[in-house]
Amino acid sequence: MPMNVLFLCTGNACRSQMAEGWARHLGGDWLQVQSAGIESHGKNPRAIAVMREAGVDISRQASTKVTDQMLAAADYVVTVCGHADEHCPALPPGARKEHWPLEDPARAIGPEEQVMAVFRDTRDDLRHRVENLIERLKDGYEQVN
Repeated sequence: MPMNVLFLCTGNACRSQMAEGWARHLGGDWLQVQSAGIESHGKNPRAIAVMREAGVDISRQASTKVTDQMLAAADYVVTVCGHADEHCPALPPGARKEHWPLEDPARAIGPEEQVMAVFRDTRDDLRHRVENLIERLKDGYEQVN
């Protein structure tokens, strides 16, 4: 049975979308991945662009609001912003939670190349965090299965 990981942020537009994309790209059949927001703000085109630069297409992922069904299915929840961490709904018994306090790249200001650099930094930070998470989860998953 696959492990279900849910990435949760405020609007499911940037950080959680990129985390979902990396987890789908780097994970295997043992990992089921989804992302959602406390609200749904639509996908950020800059997040799609920087992920595409890294060879990961997140354009088909949906920007969704977290549901009770998503939470019930989650084995592991990662909040990627303070707002989502503070407003995370109650998790089902046995579900584990981790918080990654990431700044919102959508709030970056300045010339376009400077803003895109912030998105790239967030993308790369998320890749490392997701790689680490997958490694830790896979070790535990293999011990159980």
